[in-house]
Order: sequence, then structure tokens, then C-alpha cells
Amino acid sequence: MSSKVERIIFSFSTTIPLTKLLITITMDFSKFEDQLGIFFKNKSLLQTAFTHRSFINENRKGALEHNERLEFLGDAVLELVATHFLYNKYPDKTEGDLTSYRSALVNAVTLSEVATKLGMNEFLLLSKGEAKDTGRARQYILANTMESFIGALFLDQGYSVADTFIKKYILSLIDDIVAKKSWLDAKSFFQEKAQEVEGITPSYIVLKEDGPDHDKHFTVAVEIGNDKVATGEGKSKQEAEQSAAQNGLKAKRWL
Repeated sequence: MSSKVERIIFSFSTTIPLTKLLITITMDFSKFEDQLGIFFKNKSLLQTAFTHRSFINENRKGALEHNERLEFLGDAVLELVATHFLYNKYPDKTEGDLTSYRSALVNAVTLSEVATKLGMNEFLLLSKGEAKDTGRARQYILANTMESFIGALFLDQGYSVADTFIKKYILSLIDDIVAKKSWLDAKSFFQEKAQEVEGITPSYIVLKEDGPDHDKHFTVAVEIGNDKVATGEGKSKQEAEQSAAQNGLKAKRWL
């Protein structure tokens, strides 16, 4: 037996138990790295960024971690980079305008769209049930995965690389957002229109609240009097209300 083969067998038998091998080595991210031109030193960090909690629940014997801690970190990195960028780009804008701009850039809709364009959907590690869902739930999974990826990128490559990635793929959307006025506070605008047209102040009702404390999902309805105009979803009541208001503007054709 050659020394090369002996080294391979020794490595296989001493580093990863066979019961964990099929779970640990699950996805080849080389295509994704090639596309971005970013190559992770720690490949396990990259894989963790794409691993949803549901996948872990179906593969409890494996050595993988889910991505929620990375999501927590990535959310903070994204907010810092976006805030710094907007502060410098718009020196004459108020705090309120800058906050609205940032919200439009880092919300679930924007992040999931960017994630989809980058092909992240192809690399998600999900349970069999989650893998079948292609609707609103998948949108939030993709948005969370984007934040997790940013967290992993920050840990593996440092702040500068994470900053460059965020500016290239996310913050570059700001000019279009401002031009289309999609940054406007939908809830305030809907209230103004409802009072102007209907003479009534709209109200918001929580229809459903799902998920554990660290990963809540809300469904909210906006009503004018006794008329339910539209519903919206979000990771917080405020986000769900904004979504409902935006959908209400469309339903009423007030945009």
C-alpha cells in the first residue's frame, strides 16, 4: 500500500466518525465561492451559514450547527455598514429619512431578493418539509441566510471584505429605492390617505404569531372601520404592520 493511500485512510479513520461523515460533508460551495470571488478559509463557517434549524432537527446525529448565531452577528454587521454608508452618502438627510432608507435596504424583502439573485436558494440545508415551501416562509429563510452569510464572512475574512460585499450587492440598491420612493413609511402614508379619503384612522390587528421567542413571525391585518383591507407578515409586529400598510395602499390603489 502506498504511503499516500495510507495517509488518506488514516485521515478518514481519525478525523470524522463514519456516522457523522454523511451529515457533515453535505454541500459543495465551490460554485458559490467562484461566483462571488470569495473563498472561505473555514469552510464549516460557510456551511453553517446555510444550515437552517429544521435541517438539524432532522439530522440530530450530525456535527453541524444551525445558522442562528451567525444571523445574529450578521444582522449587526449589516446594520453598522448600512448606517455608516448612508450617513456619508446623505449628509443633508434627517435621522428619520436615513432610518427609512436603511429599513428599505435591510428588510426581509430586499435581502431575500438579493439572496435569490446570488443563487443562495440552491445551497440551503433545510428539512424535507421546509424544502417544499417556496412562499413567504422561504423568503424569510433566505433573508436570514443572507444575514448569516454576512456574519460568517465577517468572521472568516474580516470587516473590510464584509463591507465590500454588502456595498456591492445590497447598498448599491439605494439609488433605485430613493428614485422609486419605496423607502417611504407605508404605515404613515396609509394613515394619511385613510383619513383623507375615508375620514377614519386605520387600526392593526395581530392575526397570528408563530415561532420561538428568538425567531418570531407575525401576521397582521390593517382595517378601516370594520373593513379588513389587507394583511402583512414580518419578523416583528412593526414590520408586519408596515407590510400590511404597503399591501393596503396597493389594494386601495392609493400608490
